[in-house]
Amino acid sequence: WGVMDVLAVTDFPDIRFKCLVQSGSEGSLIVIPREGGYLVRLYVELDELSENERVANRDLTIDHLTAAANRILAPYSIDVKEVVWWSVYEIGQRLTERFDDLQGDGDPTSHPRVFIAGDACHTHSPKAGQGMNVSMGDAFNLGWKLVSVLRGRARTEILRSYSEERQAVAQALIDFDREWARIISAPPDEHEADGKRFPRFQKYFVEHGRYTAGLSVRYAPSALTGSGKWQCLAHGIEIGMRFHSAPVVRLADGKPVQLGHVQNADARWLLLAFAGGRDAAVQIDSLRRLCETLFSDPASPLLPFVADSEDIDAMFDLRAVLQVHHHEIQITDLPPALLPAKGRLGLLDYEKVFCADHRRDANIFTMRGIDRDAGCLIVVRPDQYVATILPLDGTAEFGAFLAGVFRPVDQRSNRDDAVAS
Repeated sequence: WGVMDVLAVTDFPDIRFKCLVQSGSEGSLIVIPREGGYLVRLYVELDELSENERVANRDLTIDHLTAAANRILAPYSIDVKEVVWWSVYEIGQRLTERFDDLQGDGDPTSHPRVFIAGDACHTHSPKAGQGMNVSMGDAFNLGWKLVSVLRGRARTEILRSYSEERQAVAQALIDFDREWARIISAPPDEHEADGKRFPRFQKYFVEHGRYTAGLSVRYAPSALTGSGKWQCLAHGIEIGMRFHSAPVVRLADGKPVQLGHVQNADARWLLLAFAGGRDAAVQIDSLRRLCETLFSDPASPLLPFVADSEDIDAMFDLRAVLQVHHHEIQITDLPPALLPAKGRLGLLDYEKVFCADHRRDANIFTMRGIDRDAGCLIVVRPDQYVATILPLDGTAEFGAFLAGVFRPVDQRSNRDDAVAS
């Protein structure tokens, strides 16, 4: 395939539409309008390579791409006035055995010390727009784990999860890409759905829309991802997948915001407490009991992992969502843990509590299937993937989950010397 970003004049009427053009015998062409209103990217199908032949042997030029584009577009034509960038590539789906330096399953007590990401471990065609996106997903997945381990907060074992999680993602990408590339290059073929006939490539693209949007990754159960025992408490927020945001109203100022936007890319875990109960008093009481358990109880599942000198928010960012309208409660009704004093001046953090948006079809409890009577605690990893969902009183289970990820404060000085260095 060839690809070129060009300024061109053409009588092809859909040049400003993202579209796939399939000719009768000359192959296919993908049109992707670029920014600015004039620039357009064309992916142009070229001849198949012979066995053991590489694209570099063909000595292809921009003239070859332009001529192929005109053959595919006929009876329309395209006059390329200026070429901004072009390239020729061969489609090859490749995947390395691991994304780190461990040998196979290896010693379960050993830990990786060398990591690779992106094109170093998976290659594929660019047509689904996933190359850079998946590579950045690799890097972010590894980044927050390295930060957590090197600071001594997380167990070294979590570094093994990088290859385990991201290799499965890369394999799914290559499987998708192989089928997508085959469909694009195949002769036109139609499928019927709901009494209408659609081109096969269109049907496939629609069916896999969440994948091309980067929202279909699901991490398997592990120390970092729960088993799904309490998925029923929020069946619209799936464990192992990206946190599915929804609109809420910030209690302090009545401002509508997206709940997913409260999490920053700073290696902190987000704890979202959804209050249970049918009236304001019951909901506030459920939050008060949760906060006392997390921050005051000697059996707290959180406190063993937070040093006395550390701000609790340095590792775990607790937020709360109530079902009632924001006019029904005062911010002073909240437990202190949801209105904490910050910094040397002791300024209050007013942005930790939200209420459901009561506009039609905007209530997060309805949109995400959250149990209104029981409420729940949703634990979100630093990469915005849902780690687990627990009952608000699931203290023991929460503690067991944290113990599988984090290093207690009294063990931080015993880090593996090689990792620490």
